[in-house]
Amino acid sequence: MTSTRAVHVPNKTNKTNETNETNETSRASRSEGSGTRPSGPAPGAGRRVLRVVALAATVPYLVLKSAWLSGSRAGIPEGSPLLEPGMFLTLANAVTLAMDACVILFVLALTRPWGMRLPPWLLTVPAFAATGLLTPILTAFPAQLLIRAVDPAARAPTEGAVRPFLDSWVFTVVYTGFTVQGLALAGLFVPYARERWGRRWQGVRGRGLPSPTGVVAGAAAVCAVFVAGVHVYWALGGTGGMGAEQAAARSATTGVVSGVHAICALAAAAGALLLARGGSRRVWRPLALTWTGSAAALCWGLWPLIASLGTQLDGGEHPSGTVRLIYAGQMITGALAAAVLARFLTSRRAA
Repeated sequence: MTSTRAVHVPNKTNKTNETNETNETSRASRSEGSGTRPSGPAPGAGRRVLRVVALAATVPYLVLKSAWLSGSRAGIPEGSPLLEPGMFLTLANAVTLAMDACVILFVLALTRPWGMRLPPWLLTVPAFAATGLLTPILTAFPAQLLIRAVDPAARAPTEGAVRPFLDSWVFTVVYTGFTVQGLALAGLFVPYARERWGRRWQGVRGRGLPSPTGVVAGAAAVCAVFVAGVHVYWALGGTGGMGAEQAAARSATTGVVSGVHAICALAAAAGALLLARGGSRRVWRPLALTWTGSAAALCWGLWPLIASLGTQLDGGEHPSGTVRLIYAGQMITGALAAAVLARFLTSRRAA
C-alpha cells in the first residue's frame, strides 16, 4: 500500500493579495508625501450635476457685487450706509467678490482629475473657510424663513435698524444662492475627501492625543461655554451688552443666528475633547463636529471682528466692547479646536 503524506501548499492567492495591498498602501503614502499625486477617476453624473449647480449658485452674488463696484445702486435703499463714500466698503466688496469667484476654481478642483494633484493645503484651507462661512447660513436662513412663514409680522434682521441697509429681496436672493452653494460644495467635497484621504477619517479614534493637546481642547471648551452662554442669552431675547441700535434690531429671526453660533461653538469644543480623548468609537463623527464647529466659530468670529474696524453695516453703530469680546471668543474657540483637529490628523498620517 502506498502511503500518502499531507503536503502543505502555500496559498499563493492570499499572498498575492496581501502583497498588492501592501504595495497600494505604500504607493498611497508616497504619493501623499511627494510631488506625485493620484489623478483620480472622472466624476460621475451626480457630481457633474452638482458641479453645474454649484457654479450657477455663484452667479447672483457675483452679479450684485460687480454691479455695486461699477456704481450701481441696485438693492440699496436711500439712507443706507452702503452709499457712504469710503475705501473700506469698496475694498470689502472687491474681497468678497474675489472670494466667491474662488469658489469656481474650488469646484473645478474637486471635479477635475488635476484636482487630485494639488497640494493638500490648497484644497483643505478653502474647504475649511467655505464650511465656516456657509454653515451658519445653511442652518439659520431656512429657520428664519420658517419663522416668517409662521409669523408674517416677524421682522427681518435689518428692518428694526435705525437706518435701512439693503432691500429685503437682496437677502433672499443672496442667501438662497449661498444655501444652494453650500449644499452642492458639501456634496462635492465629501466624496473627494473619501477618495484622497479616506484612511484618515475612517475607522476608530484610537489612542488619545498627548496631554498638551488635551489642555488645548479643554481651553477650547472653556471658551465655548462662555461664548455659547452669551449667545443663548441673546437668542432668548436678551439685549445686555449690545449697543442701542443692535438691541433695537433684535427679533426672533436674529435670535436664530445667535442660537446657531452657540451650537457651533459647543460642537467645536465637544469634537475637540472627543478627539483628544481617543477611544474605540467611529472617528468620523467627532471629526465632523470639530471641522464644522471650529470652522464656523473661527470664521464668524474673525470676519465680523475685521468688519467692525470699518464702516458698520448694521446701521452705522460700532459694536460694543461685549460684542467684540464675543467675536474674539468665537475666534479663539475655533482656532483652538482647529489646532486639536490638525494634531489629530497629523497623528493619523504618521500612523
